Formats: sequence, C-alpha cells, structure tokens
Amino acid sequence: MVVDCQLAGISGDMTIGALLDLGVDEVKIVEAMESVKDHLKGCSRFKVNVTPVYRRGFRAKRVNVEAEETFKDRKASALKEALVNSIEHVDVSKGAQTFALDCIDTLIEAETRVHGREVEEIHLHEIGSADTLADILGVTVALEELGFFKDLKCYSTPVAVGGGLFKFSHGITQSPAPITAEILRMKAFPMVGGPVKAELATPTGVALLVNMVRQVVEFYPAMKPQIIGYGAGAKDFEESPNVLRITLGTLLTPLPSDEVYVLETNLDDITGEVIGYTLEKMLSEGAKDVSIIPIIAKKNRPGHIVKAIVDYGDVDRLTRVLIEETGTLGVRVYPCKRHILTRRNVQVEVQVEGLRENVDVKVATDPDGNILQVKPEYDDVKRLAEKTGRPLKALIDQIVEKARKISFDELSKN
Repeated sequence: MVVDCQLAGISGDMTIGALLDLGVDEVKIVEAMESVKDHLKGCSRFKVNVTPVYRRGFRAKRVNVEAEETFKDRKASALKEALVNSIEHVDVSKGAQTFALDCIDTLIEAETRVHGREVEEIHLHEIGSADTLADILGVTVALEELGFFKDLKCYSTPVAVGGGLFKFSHGITQSPAPITAEILRMKAFPMVGGPVKAELATPTGVALLVNMVRQVVEFYPAMKPQIIGYGAGAKDFEESPNVLRITLGTLLTPLPSDEVYVLETNLDDITGEVIGYTLEKMLSEGAKDVSIIPIIAKKNRPGHIVKAIVDYGDVDRLTRVLIEETGTLGVRVYPCKRHILTRRNVQVEVQVEGLRENVDVKVATDPDGNILQVKPEYDDVKRLAEKTGRPLKALIDQIVEKARKISFDELSKN
C-alpha cells in the first residue's frame, strides 16, 4: 500500500475517504465512527456522511461529520479513555487495537512536548473533539478490513504540509501547526512545504500516517497497482486537486526490500585504536552495520574507508558521531535500496558432552517460507564452547546440522 500525500497532505477524513474508495465496507466503517458518541461525554449527536465529490475535476470520496458537542476542551486522559471504550466495542484484532492507541498516544505526546506540560495537565482543543476519535476508529477498522495488520506493508511519500498562516484555538499560527510539526519531528518523518498557502496536514492525519507507514519513499516502489482510492479534503483549491491517493498493489520483486543510507568517509591519518573505537561507537549508537576497508589513499599513504549502514532517521546524528570520533572533514551520504530476507530467532536444543543447552539460532526465509540460511548466535556458541572445551567451528557445524533437520513448521512454533 502506498499513501501518496506529497500533493495535498493528509487529514483523518481524507484518509477514511481514500480507504472507503478502495472498496472497504462503508456501512461497517460509518457505524464504527458513529459509535464514538456512546463513549464520549458531551457528544449528543454524531452523524457521518459519505458522498462522491470532485476536486479540480478528479472524482473522490468526501467524508463529512455532523456533530453536536458541549465542550470547550477535554483532558487527554478522557479522550484516550473514550477511545479505549470505543475500540472494545468493535470487532478488530489486538494489532488493530494497538494501532488505534498508538495514534492517540502520538497526539497526546506531541501536545505535552509543545506545551511543556504533563499529560494530566493537558487540555485538548481541536484534537479533543469527537472527530478525532471517529477518524482514528474509522481508519483502524478500514485497515483491518484490508488485512493491514497481517501482512500489508505501507509506504508513503513525504507529506505536503502547505504553508502560510491560519487561525486556531491558540490564535494565529503557521502551517504546519505546532502539533503537526512536532509529530513529524518525533517520528523523523519527512515533509515538504506547499504547494498552496493553507494547512494541508492536520495533527490527526499525520498521527495516523506515522503509525501506518513502514517506509518513506520519494518514488513508488516497483509494483503492480490493483486498486486506487481517492479521499477528498474539505476545500477545493485552484492550484491543485485537494485529494489524498492510496494505492493497493503487489510488489514486483520476490524479496522484501527497504531503504537504508550509507555513510562513508576516507581516513589516512588516524590510529587503529581510534578506528576500532569508532566502529564500536557507531554500532552502539544504532548503526545497522559498520565496515572498515583498507585502501591506498592520496600520496600513496595507507588508509581506510569507514562505511556505515544506517536508517534515515539516524543519518544526521550518526554523521556527527563519525565526524567527532575520527576528525574527518567530510562524510558521503547516499540512499541505498536493499533486498532482505525475512528473519526470526528460534531456540534449538543441542546436546554436547552430556550437556543440554538451548542455542539462539537466526533463521532466514524467502517469501514462500523456504529456509535459506541458518546461523547460530555467536555468544551462545561461544558460551557452549567454553563450557565443553569443544572447538567453536565444530559446535557451529553441529548446531546448523541439527537446526536444518528440524522442519520449518517446528522452527516456527519455537
């Protein structure tokens, strides 16, 4: 699934509209959304209307809410309690329930950070309305219908946040709103300004987005699109169609993939101790992998290339670590797509010299579930070697042979 929010941003109602346009059960979604009135104090009436509309000539689904509420603001705890009670009365999985609670927690955490107060002191204004709960509940049920919480991977483009100024409960502010900006900062989620002077990304919309998405991409992954849904925003801008597009499809590559970043620098005036310490420091700070490659540098001096693989959100921080620890004057940074095998750690019992031990074994499988690689964890094998006096390599061979004799189904149960 690809959430394309680089043009018109995202809001809760736009997300529900796009998901409904994909073909999920409209009656079920609307019923779930309207049920919030039964669990939220001060909400006497709540009606959801779904209609087809056009935005700059493009057809989309518009979700509009008619609510009657008597509140100036609500405590964060009251809003979360209402969501907990609401989610218990709809038929969704544990994964879906966790997703809904993660979304409300994201909103509340951003509020506490922006206002510098504890959760108990926070009073919610715009995001304290029944709309917020209904959006979270509606998206949760729709994603459950799509099988999102089983095996659906969600990509997203960077989110457009608009620009200019607008008025809200605290007065005039700039776009993105402080809560929206804080959520994006907390989750290291990329944003782009424009293309219109308006608020395009709402706090609820980005709270849903950052909890849905597993990978942000500039371009769509190689895929076969199957269904495309369009959700309309409330306004119809002259500059561009105000629609959120969500595409369901099948990846073309047989192997899962993700995008990582490579940090790289050349060193020719540094000791081996500093290089070794830098490698350990980068790994302890969150680098996925670090390699040291011997080279012949300028003026025929021996040197090294330090190459680290990191996540997008760690690029700036680990670049700084690399500069500070090595004194290098520059670090090359470039994105890299990689294909990865599905991995799980399982326990395999082995018997050596009368001693029975459980060894942690990493099992890598292809998308069809075939075991491609079995690798015992080094620390477990080392501990066993020290206890028994057997050679490390012999123990590794024995454990791998034992693990490969166990069927995949048995390994999966461990």
